[in-house]
Amino acid sequence: MIVLVVLKPMPTRSRSRRARKKSGLLTRRVAALIAFILLIVIIVVAYQMVNNESADPNESPVRILLTTSAGDITIELYDDMPITSGNFKNLVEDQAFDGTLFHRVVQNFVIQGGDVSSKGINVPTIPDELPNKHSNVRGSVAMAKTAAPNSATSQFYINLEDNTRLDSDYSVFGRVIVGMDVVDEIGSVITDANDRPLQDVTLIRAELIT
Repeated sequence: MIVLVVLKPMPTRSRSRRARKKSGLLTRRVAALIAFILLIVIIVVAYQMVNNESADPNESPVRILLTTSAGDITIELYDDMPITSGNFKNLVEDQAFDGTLFHRVVQNFVIQGGDVSSKGINVPTIPDELPNKHSNVRGSVAMAKTAAPNSATSQFYINLEDNTRLDSDYSVFGRVIVGMDVVDEIGSVITDANDRPLQDVTLIRAELIT
Protein backbone atom coordinates (compact mmCIF):
# COMPACT_ATOMS: atom_id res chain seq x y z
CA MET A 1 0.00 0.00 0.00
CA ILE A 2 1.44 3.31 -1.05
CA VAL A 3 0.61 6.50 0.93
CA LEU A 4 1.08 9.84 -0.75
CA VAL A 5 2.00 12.70 1.54
CA VAL A 6 1.51 16.19 0.19
CA LEU A 7 3.67 18.75 1.89
CA LYS A 8 2.61 22.44 1.80
CA PRO A 9 5.41 24.74 0.87
CA MET A 10 6.64 26.96 3.66
CA PRO A 11 5.77 30.65 3.15
CA THR A 12 8.63 32.55 1.74
CA ARG A 13 10.20 35.41 3.63
CA SER A 14 8.94 37.92 1.01
CA ARG A 15 5.33 36.87 1.58
CA SER A 16 5.78 37.33 5.33
CA ARG A 17 7.12 40.83 4.78
CA ARG A 18 4.15 41.72 2.53
CA ALA A 19 1.69 40.44 5.14
CA ARG A 20 3.37 42.48 7.86
CA LYS A 21 3.38 45.55 5.62
CA LYS A 22 -0.33 45.10 4.80
CA SER A 23 -1.18 44.62 8.47
CA GLY A 24 0.77 47.74 9.41
CA LEU A 25 -1.00 49.79 6.73
CA LEU A 26 -4.40 48.62 8.00
CA THR A 27 -3.43 49.50 11.58
CA ARG A 28 -2.37 53.00 10.54
CA ARG A 29 -5.67 53.53 8.67
CA VAL A 30 -7.71 52.45 11.69
CA ALA A 31 -5.65 54.73 13.94
CA ALA A 32 -6.17 57.65 11.55
CA LEU A 33 -9.93 57.02 11.47
CA ILE A 34 -10.11 56.93 15.29
CA ALA A 35 -8.08 60.15 15.50
CA PHE A 36 -10.44 61.85 13.00
CA ILE A 37 -13.51 60.78 14.98
CA LEU A 38 -11.96 62.05 18.22
CA LEU A 39 -11.19 65.37 16.54
CA ILE A 40 -14.82 65.76 15.43
CA VAL A 41 -16.04 64.93 18.96
CA ILE A 42 -13.67 67.53 20.45
CA ILE A 43 -14.85 70.21 18.00
CA VAL A 44 -18.54 69.50 18.73
CA VAL A 45 -18.00 69.57 22.51
CA ALA A 46 -15.99 72.80 22.28
CA TYR A 47 -18.70 74.43 20.13
CA GLN A 48 -21.40 73.49 22.64
CA MET A 49 -19.32 74.81 25.54
CA VAL A 50 -18.78 78.15 23.78
CA ASN A 51 -22.51 78.46 23.03
CA ASN A 52 -23.43 77.64 26.62
CA GLU A 53 -20.99 80.20 27.97
CA SER A 54 -22.25 82.91 25.60
CA ALA A 55 -25.92 82.33 26.48
CA ASP A 56 -27.31 84.46 29.25
CA PRO A 57 -28.63 82.03 31.88
CA ASN A 58 -30.77 84.80 33.36
CA GLU A 59 -32.47 85.67 30.07
CA SER A 60 -36.12 84.65 30.11
CA PRO A 61 -38.66 84.50 27.27
CA VAL A 62 -40.55 87.68 26.42
CA ARG A 63 -44.07 87.57 27.80
CA ILE A 64 -46.98 89.82 26.94
CA LEU A 65 -50.06 90.42 29.08
CA LEU A 66 -53.19 91.16 27.07
CA THR A 67 -55.82 92.78 29.26
CA THR A 68 -59.13 92.33 27.46
CA SER A 69 -62.77 93.07 28.27
CA ALA A 70 -63.21 89.30 28.66
CA GLY A 71 -60.22 88.75 30.96
CA ASP A 72 -56.44 88.45 30.87
CA ILE A 73 -54.37 86.46 28.38
CA THR A 74 -50.62 85.92 28.75
CA ILE A 75 -48.57 85.21 25.63
CA GLU A 76 -44.99 83.95 25.47
CA LEU A 77 -43.04 84.98 22.36
CA TYR A 78 -40.69 82.56 20.61
CA ASP A 79 -37.13 83.89 20.51
CA ASP A 80 -36.34 81.90 17.36
CA MET A 81 -38.78 84.07 15.37
CA PRO A 82 -36.91 87.39 15.66
CA ILE A 83 -38.67 89.28 12.85
CA THR A 84 -42.23 88.40 13.82
CA SER A 85 -41.75 88.39 17.58
CA GLY A 86 -39.71 91.58 17.36
CA ASN A 87 -42.43 93.32 15.36
CA PHE A 88 -45.10 92.28 17.88
CA LYS A 89 -42.96 93.35 20.85
CA ASN A 90 -42.28 96.77 19.28
CA LEU A 91 -46.00 97.33 18.74
CA VAL A 92 -46.69 96.43 22.37
CA GLU A 93 -43.99 98.83 23.57
CA ASP A 94 -45.49 101.57 21.39
CA GLN A 95 -48.93 100.87 22.95
CA ALA A 96 -50.28 100.44 19.44
CA PHE A 97 -52.63 97.61 20.44
CA ASP A 98 -54.22 99.45 23.35
CA GLY A 99 -57.92 100.08 22.76
CA THR A 100 -58.20 97.90 19.64
CA LEU A 101 -60.77 95.16 19.10
CA PHE A 102 -60.83 91.46 18.46
CA HIS A 103 -62.62 92.21 15.23
CA ARG A 104 -62.86 88.70 13.80
CA VAL A 105 -64.02 85.57 15.59
CA VAL A 106 -64.60 82.23 13.89
CA GLN A 107 -65.81 79.54 16.28
CA ASN A 108 -63.61 76.45 16.42
CA PHE A 109 -61.01 78.25 14.31
CA VAL A 110 -59.42 81.55 15.46
CA ILE A 111 -59.88 84.86 17.21
CA GLN A 112 -58.18 87.77 15.46
CA GLY A 113 -57.15 91.22 16.66
CA GLY A 114 -54.45 93.86 16.37
CA ASP A 115 -55.98 96.08 13.67
CA VAL A 116 -54.15 99.28 14.61
CA SER A 117 -55.30 101.03 11.45
CA SER A 118 -58.48 101.76 13.42
CA LYS A 119 -56.29 104.16 15.45
CA GLY A 120 -54.76 105.72 12.36
CA ILE A 121 -51.49 103.79 12.78
CA ASN A 122 -49.77 102.49 9.65
CA VAL A 123 -47.38 99.58 10.18
CA PRO A 124 -44.90 98.52 7.46
CA THR A 125 -45.20 94.97 6.20
CA ILE A 126 -42.76 92.36 7.48
CA PRO A 127 -41.38 89.33 5.65
CA ASP A 128 -42.86 85.93 6.41
CA GLU A 129 -40.67 83.78 8.64
CA LEU A 130 -41.18 80.53 6.82
CA PRO A 131 -40.88 77.58 6.90
CA ASN A 132 -42.39 77.61 10.37
CA LYS A 133 -40.33 76.51 13.36
CA HIS A 134 -43.61 76.08 15.26
CA SER A 135 -47.07 74.90 14.31
CA ASN A 136 -50.58 76.39 14.24
CA VAL A 137 -51.83 74.25 17.11
CA ARG A 138 -54.44 75.22 19.69
CA GLY A 139 -53.23 78.18 21.75
CA SER A 140 -50.52 79.25 19.33
CA VAL A 141 -50.29 82.86 18.13
CA ALA A 142 -49.52 83.75 14.51
CA MET A 143 -49.53 86.74 12.18
CA ALA A 144 -52.59 87.38 10.05
CA LYS A 145 -52.13 88.80 6.56
CA THR A 146 -53.69 89.08 3.14
CA ALA A 147 -53.39 86.33 0.56
CA ALA A 148 -50.16 87.92 -0.67
CA PRO A 149 -46.83 86.74 0.74
CA ASN A 150 -44.95 89.06 3.13
CA SER A 151 -48.05 91.19 3.79
CA ALA A 152 -48.31 90.89 7.60
CA THR A 153 -48.32 94.15 9.59
CA SER A 154 -49.94 94.19 13.05
CA GLN A 155 -52.92 91.85 12.97
CA PHE A 156 -52.52 88.54 14.76
CA TYR A 157 -54.68 85.55 15.59
CA ILE A 158 -54.89 82.90 18.30
CA ASN A 159 -55.79 79.36 17.26
CA LEU A 160 -58.85 77.88 18.97
CA GLU A 161 -58.08 74.43 17.54
CA ASP A 162 -55.21 72.68 15.77
CA ASN A 163 -55.02 74.40 12.38
CA THR A 164 -51.81 72.89 11.05
CA ARG A 165 -52.96 73.38 7.45
CA LEU A 166 -51.98 77.05 7.96
CA ASP A 167 -48.34 76.22 8.69
CA SER A 168 -47.12 76.72 5.14
CA ASP A 169 -48.36 80.32 4.95
CA TYR A 170 -48.73 81.90 8.41
CA SER A 171 -45.82 82.54 10.79
CA VAL A 172 -46.31 81.25 14.35
CA PHE A 173 -44.44 83.47 16.83
CA GLY A 174 -45.86 82.67 20.27
CA ARG A 175 -48.25 80.73 22.44
CA VAL A 176 -50.81 81.35 25.16
CA ILE A 177 -49.43 80.22 28.52
CA VAL A 178 -52.20 81.62 30.74
CA GLY A 179 -55.80 82.52 29.93
CA MET A 180 -56.80 80.00 27.29
CA ASP A 181 -60.20 79.95 28.98
CA VAL A 182 -60.50 83.66 28.12
CA VAL A 183 -59.54 82.90 24.51
CA ASP A 184 -62.26 80.24 24.39
CA GLU A 185 -64.78 82.69 25.85
CA ILE A 186 -63.96 85.22 23.14
CA GLY A 187 -64.14 82.42 20.59
CA SER A 188 -67.73 81.67 21.58
CA VAL A 189 -69.20 85.18 21.18
CA ILE A 190 -72.04 85.78 18.72
CA THR A 191 -70.91 87.30 15.45
CA ASP A 192 -72.45 88.75 12.30
CA ALA A 193 -72.17 87.35 8.79
CA ASN A 194 -68.67 88.87 8.49
CA ASP A 195 -67.42 87.13 11.66
CA ARG A 196 -67.38 90.41 13.59
CA PRO A 197 -68.60 90.17 17.22
CA LEU A 198 -71.97 91.81 17.75
CA GLN A 199 -70.68 93.05 21.09
CA ASP A 200 -67.22 94.62 21.14
CA VAL A 201 -64.41 92.55 22.64
CA THR A 202 -61.70 95.09 23.46
CA LEU A 203 -57.98 94.62 23.87
CA ILE A 204 -57.75 97.23 26.60
CA ARG A 205 -53.99 97.08 27.09
CA ALA A 206 -50.97 95.04 25.95
CA GLU A 207 -47.82 95.21 28.06
CA LEU A 208 -44.52 93.44 28.61
CA ILE A 209 -44.27 91.47 31.86
CA THR A 210 -41.40 89.71 33.62
